[in-house]
Amino acid sequence: MTTTTAPAGVKAVPTWRGGFGRLWTAAVVSRFGDSLRTAALPLLAASLTDDPLLIASVTACGFLPWLLFGLLGGAVADRVDQRRAMWVVDLVRGGLMAAFAVAVALGHAGIALLLVLAFALTTLQTLFDNAATALLPALVPTEALAAANARLMTGQQFAGGLLAAPVVPALLLAGPAVPYAADAATYILAALLIASLRTGAPERPPRPAGSTLRAEMAEGIAVLRGDRSLWWLCAATTLCNIGMGALIATLVVLVTDGLHAGNTGYAATITGFAVGGVAGGFLARRIAERTGRVRAVFLAGTVQTGCLVLLGTVPVLGVSIGAMAVFGFMGTVWNVQQTTLMQERAPEGMLGRIAAAFRTLAVAGAPLGALLGGAAAAGWGPHTPALLAAALFALAVASLAPLIN
Repeated sequence: MTTTTAPAGVKAVPTWRGGFGRLWTAAVVSRFGDSLRTAALPLLAASLTDDPLLIASVTACGFLPWLLFGLLGGAVADRVDQRRAMWVVDLVRGGLMAAFAVAVALGHAGIALLLVLAFALTTLQTLFDNAATALLPALVPTEALAAANARLMTGQQFAGGLLAAPVVPALLLAGPAVPYAADAATYILAALLIASLRTGAPERPPRPAGSTLRAEMAEGIAVLRGDRSLWWLCAATTLCNIGMGALIATLVVLVTDGLHAGNTGYAATITGFAVGGVAGGFLARRIAERTGRVRAVFLAGTVQTGCLVLLGTVPVLGVSIGAMAVFGFMGTVWNVQQTTLMQERAPEGMLGRIAAAFRTLAVAGAPLGALLGGAAAAGWGPHTPALLAAALFALAVASLAPLIN
């Protein structure tokens, strides 16, 4: 691991040389490709059907594997070489995306194929994300984790929103399969970068004789429940993810139908979200130093609730872009504190399982939210899911009150 030399009282920060720089580059490259896909996929779904519930189902299938395999992915991540697991998963995802690009180019991509693709990619992601969370503390020291997480999330937001989203319409003009082919290439490049990391086999406490994956998954949940701060934060994040599922699944409908802004308006809206996310990454650590990690999360959720109310009540594209920018800013502040708290508080050799338990429980509501959002948009109009999300975020903020001293 490499860090700068920090005087007493000054927090260490990770340097770009060595493992962290390559991990950062792999994460940013991969997010760029993912954002091409996630921006293009709803537009492809909307071109195949005008049913908001079917469009939302694509998003729901992108969350469902966390319910089925999330805990398993965390237990496996704590058993294997995390670096190797990550690059193998990226190679497989690259192959899947290349095959999907061919299907789109040949005109064989239907809603059913979109559902299968979303499910398969997220199934692989359950192992990748838990392994990545567990790998970072092996590359940077504990006191540099907050800075490392902020840099990772800032880079990902910059590449995913500021670089990727605006070019999606141009790529689609070049051909409907181009965004997906580019995503496949970024997976391959990220796999090569991760494979080049020179981290040794992770040191872990020996497992008890006869220990099973099922018992280890249960242990991760038990440790999470025993940590009051992480448990309440998990509950709040679950409520937020129900709201996020409703919002993300129907945002393309809100912008293209509710605001009549078309594909360009949709790209501008998600770009605003990314701009805010980048700014939040630069300031997340400073906000937490002034308020504390839990209070920073409480502040972020409160502001995000107001942004969602604006999205649902003011049908003006400029207001929606601004609201999504502030929403993205506070979302990064929330995510940096949440991830850092897990990495700081997890017992040795259990970070993968604790992260998996947290993510599985938190993501559990997202498929429900996506379906609720689609049903709400179909029944009461495209602005309704944002108001539904606002109500859920307000409940999440209220659930954090017991942690505020």
